[in-house]
Amino acid sequence: MNITRENLDALNAVVKVDIAKEDYSDKVEKILSDYRKTANIPGFRKGHVPLGMVKKQYGKAVLVDEVNKLLQDALNKYLTEEKLDVLGQPLPKPQDTIDWDSDAFSFEFELGLAPEFEVDLKNKKAITQYNIVADDKMIDEQIENIQKQYGKLVSQDVVEKDSEITGTFKNEEHDIENTITLTLDKFKEKSTSKKFVGAKVGDVVALETKGLYNDEHDLMHALKVGHDKVHGLDIPVTFTITEINKRELADLDQELFDKLFGKDVIKSVTELKAKIKEDAEKQFAQQADQKLLNDVTEYLVDNTKFDLPAEFLQKWLQTAGEKPLDVDQAKEEYEKSEKSLRYQLIEGKLITDNNIQVTIEDIKGHAKDMIKSQMAQFGQLNPSDKELDDIAARVLSNQDEARRISEQLISQKLLNLYKEKVNLKVKEVTYENFVKEAYSKK
Repeated sequence: MNITRENLDALNAVVKVDIAKEDYSDKVEKILSDYRKTANIPGFRKGHVPLGMVKKQYGKAVLVDEVNKLLQDALNKYLTEEKLDVLGQPLPKPQDTIDWDSDAFSFEFELGLAPEFEVDLKNKKAITQYNIVADDKMIDEQIENIQKQYGKLVSQDVVEKDSEITGTFKNEEHDIENTITLTLDKFKEKSTSKKFVGAKVGDVVALETKGLYNDEHDLMHALKVGHDKVHGLDIPVTFTITEINKRELADLDQELFDKLFGKDVIKSVTELKAKIKEDAEKQFAQQADQKLLNDVTEYLVDNTKFDLPAEFLQKWLQTAGEKPLDVDQAKEEYEKSEKSLRYQLIEGKLITDNNIQVTIEDIKGHAKDMIKSQMAQFGQLNPSDKELDDIAARVLSNQDEARRISEQLISQKLLNLYKEKVNLKVKEVTYENFVKEAYSKK
């Protein structure tokens, strides 16, 4: 067997595999001999069929199968030994016909090669790293929500601005009839709230769905209609009031603190506020880290320049999926996935250059930390090491879960690398301002 490569340019190559008779003949002969021992052919006893007849009946199929196996094994071994970083998979060059009666065969494969490039983490314009803080307004709102959640409902005769109103939305023409409990602060316009204030059980309030809520998802929930139907919905509805209640806030006392965090963990409102602030800012830190990871990723994709074997990749995409694609479909698919492919190459380069590794012990340790955190939410604060090891082993026996954890750890190590080497500017913001600044439409 002989394998040669012709580099067409820096990103494209053709590999030629020449297979001679001596490469496959012994294997083919052995398989045919084994067939002879088990073949059932009328007129011959089992195991006594002439070899020539077996060759005539099965020889071509066995030859084709063995040559193809030999070809794939040889090609994979060659790519590994030559340390060729290929994109997609090798594509066999079309051949008009293959003469399987010949003793020697030649096959050619097109290769798309990964580009060589460098990644520069020293950006000139600093990227914002957000430090999100829980301000007094947020903490007070969270405490009020807790008081409402653990408070009690008191029946009312008429609707007030802070009432909880149960009733049924209805529009017979559009087959809408849904009973919910609502609060007036969800409505977009104050004029809508005024229609409810002073109303009693049994009253019917006429409304228009257009602009009814600040968030159309609230309208979708209120009317129990599909996501595709709710956008731009402009119909009249009625709301028949069946119950009016006021939520009496729970007292901020030791009984409430113990319900929330366990006995004597929190002993005062000051400690409660500190705990809420601490827990909120832990969650905010995760969101800030994800935002930073996204922003650095976008910067690297936009500013790390290299060419790709686009023509080869589009050709490969035509046959790579479950359904074949035509030329235009493959081009469209390539354009949609090009940015993701570029980042995969950049990420791989960063992992290699910075010797970023994830060991099985790292994965196991991360799994145990997650399990311990989840158990703590259900009051199991001190699980044994054996218990954690056993649960982690069950979790990691799922290859998809193990891969997901590995990817999380890689992302965390890349994030640490960015924090160390990328030019960042730290900006302290409240969560409200973070959402406005970081995710508002540009």
